[in-house]
Amino acid sequence: MPFFWNAFILLSAYLLGSVPNAVWIGRVFFKTDVRNHGSGNAGSTNTLRVLGYKAGIPVLLLDILKGFLAVKMIHLTFYYIPETGQYINFQLLLGLAVIIGHIFPVFANFRGGKGVATLIGVILAIDPVSMLICLGVFLVTLIVTKYVSLSSMIAGLSFPVLVIVVFNTTTSSLVIFSMIVFVLLLFTHQKNIERLVRNEESKAHFLFRRR
Repeated sequence: MPFFWNAFILLSAYLLGSVPNAVWIGRVFFKTDVRNHGSGNAGSTNTLRVLGYKAGIPVLLLDILKGFLAVKMIHLTFYYIPETGQYINFQLLLGLAVIIGHIFPVFANFRGGKGVATLIGVILAIDPVSMLICLGVFLVTLIVTKYVSLSSMIAGLSFPVLVIVVFNTTTSSLVIFSMIVFVLLLFTHQKNIERLVRNEESKAHFLFRRR
């Protein structure tokens, strides 16, 4: 029974991640599918680029909330004691499930976002201090370079560095999780990396304009 219930909770986390906030908000309130404009990505950055702050900010907050709530679904299991290895491991599984759901959403033909905002929610639920540091790295890089994609990848890289070097974490599952997350970020930013190499990546000037 515990196995099937845990599997159901993991599936629920994936389905929560599959809620395509950018797509639904764009279609319902702006009659626009953001995947057909801008970068073609169903995330908060492209929503900001295409529809402005009135759509982008709600999408950002809802995508973060997805990650946070998915990890908190651990409390529905009743099988894990806080701060134990099993508890942390299942939190990480829930985090991966919701991020994968966001990237490959069943409710949007598996064309989702890049997972950055949802990852923020996941890290916030697991370790708020790490989230604040990663957010700081993201903002500093964004201000200096104006590249959202590069800022996201560097912030993603800072997470495993924090886990392994700064916090000297010995929990192997957390180290593995942080590395998997970084690889996922590289995967979802493949086109951005190619454009950065060719010096063709668009800078995020739209973030600093009032819409």
